[in-house]
Amino acid sequence: MDNAHFQKELFNHIRNSLPGHISLVEEIAELLQLSYDSVYRRVRGEKPLALHELKLICEKYRLSLDQLLQLETDSVLFDAPGMKTSNGDFLHHLQGILQQFHYFNTFDEREIYYLCKDSTIWNFYLFPEIAAFKTFFWNKTINNQPSLAGKSFSLEAFPYSECFALGQEVLRAFNRIPCIELWNFESMNSSINQIAYYRDAGHFKTREDFNKVVNSFLQMVDHLQLQAETGAKFLPGDGPSAARTSIQYYVNELILGNNTMVINLNGQSLSMVSYSVFHYLFTRDPRFSEKVMESFNTLLSRSTLISKTGEKDRNRYFNSVREKIRALG
Repeated sequence: MDNAHFQKELFNHIRNSLPGHISLVEEIAELLQLSYDSVYRRVRGEKPLALHELKLICEKYRLSLDQLLQLETDSVLFDAPGMKTSNGDFLHHLQGILQQFHYFNTFDEREIYYLCKDSTIWNFYLFPEIAAFKTFFWNKTINNQPSLAGKSFSLEAFPYSECFALGQEVLRAFNRIPCIELWNFESMNSSINQIAYYRDAGHFKTREDFNKVVNSFLQMVDHLQLQAETGAKFLPGDGPSAARTSIQYYVNELILGNNTMVINLNGQSLSMVSYSVFHYLFTRDPRFSEKVMESFNTLLSRSTLISKTGEKDRNRYFNSVREKIRALG
C-alpha cells in the first residue's frame, strides 16, 4: 500500500467513525494544530503524515498500526477506560457508561448486540432498593472502599440516591438504542447469590432491608418481562405515549455468555468485553467484531425469541427467575 492510499484509507476510516455532525477536517486541524488547507492536503494524500502526527491520530482515535497497515497478525488493540485511575466510587463508573451511551446516540444508525452472562448493570437502576443494594455491594465487596469496612447494608444509611438518579439517566440513554440481548437461565444467578451471601453473613442491617431488596428485585424482573412482552424498552411509570425503542430478548439454555457487546454505529462496529466484574475493554478492530458477531448469530439461531412472541417460553423463563428470588426467603 503506497503512502497516499494509506492516508486516504486512514482518514476515510476516521470519518466513518465520527458522528455525522462532526467535521473530520476541523477535528484533525485542532488535534494536529494545522490549518484547514494543511489538513486537506494530508486527507487527499498529497502531503505525507509525519510520524508524530500519526502517533497523535492513533492515540486520539485508538487505532492500531497493525490494523492500519493491514498486517496479518492476531494482535487486537483494546482500550481500557479507567486504567489510570483508582476504583473510586461507583458513581464515576456510571458516569462513564452514560458518556458512552450519549456518544452512541449521536449516530443516526445504532444497534447493540449483547451476549449476557449477567443482567446488564443499568437494569438494576430500574427500582431504588435493588439499585442501592447493588451499588453498596459493588462499592464494598468489589471496589473494597475503606469507608464501608465493617458496615452492614441499610436502605436508610445507604440509599445511594445520586447513583439511582444517574442510573435512571443511563437507562434513558440506553432506551434510545435498539438492542438484541441473548440471555440464559443463569443470567440473574450472580445477583441472587450476592443477596444470599449478604443474608447468610448478616450483612443486612434489618430483615426489613432484606425484604425490600428482594421485593425490588422482583419488581425489576416483572418490568423486564413487560418489556419482553411489548418488545420495547421504557422506564417504570412511562405512559403509552412515551417514545419506545425496540428490544429483542432471546434465551439460550445451553451456553453461558460472557458479557460481550457489539455496537453498530453508522455501519462501523465497536466491540466491548467485560473484565473484573463491571469494567470493560473495547476495540474498533473490525476483525474482532466480525468474529464476535459470527458466534453471536450462531448462538442466536439456536435460541428462543421471547419478545412479543413465544409467550410460553417467556413465562417459563421469568417464572424460573422469580422462583429463585423468592427462595431467598
